[in-house]
Amino acid sequence: MKMCAKQQKKPKSKSKLEPPKLPEQLPELVWGDQTIQSETEYSQFVISDCVIEDQEAYRAAFEQVIFRNVTFASTTLAKVELTDVIFDKCDLSNVSLQDATIHRTEFRDCKIMGLDLTGATLRNLALRDCMGDYSTYRFTNMKQVSFLDCSLRGADFYGSELQQVRFDGSNLDQAQLSSTKLEGIDLSVCEFTELGVSIADLQGCIIGREQASVFAGLLGLVLKQDVWDEDDA
Repeated sequence: MKMCAKQQKKPKSKSKLEPPKLPEQLPELVWGDQTIQSETEYSQFVISDCVIEDQEAYRAAFEQVIFRNVTFASTTLAKVELTDVIFDKCDLSNVSLQDATIHRTEFRDCKIMGLDLTGATLRNLALRDCMGDYSTYRFTNMKQVSFLDCSLRGADFYGSELQQVRFDGSNLDQAQLSSTKLEGIDLSVCEFTELGVSIADLQGCIIGREQASVFAGLLGLVLKQDVWDEDDA
């Protein structure tokens, strides 16, 4: 019998997020009293230091746009498409972007408290140093998404699909992750004392030793502290 050596599989390398693709220079646009129109494409400009409020549009699209220090208020953009967009020091608190499609986009040092992304499709999205408490990501489809040093206390990820999603340095305390498969998701790099999560969804999830008590509670277990201390000695 001829025997062949079993070829070892190489570990998969972590793929990097694709950053927004933007021209070196973009013209400055004065927004004024403009209204975002439904099924209209807006592209290649910078908007700075203004308030965009009382907007409601369906299937608007923004491509290669930078929003810098812009406040969005009382705004609903259903099924909006964002491609190669940067939000820098913007306030999108309580803005509704339900069923959005977002690709190669970054939120930098933004306030996104209560931002509603229910049903959104998110690809190559980076959120850095954002205040996103109570933001909503219910039933979203996320792939290549990074929450980096964000506050996501009370955020809602119920029923979402997470692929290559990172929460590095983020606060997920009291976040809702029920009905969300967490296989391959590294929660050891974030902070929380309580999570809404089901036991079935935890298979393959990565946690830190100090977080074991949070998940032991789901199983009705009590960790004996002195045992952990002896191992550390």
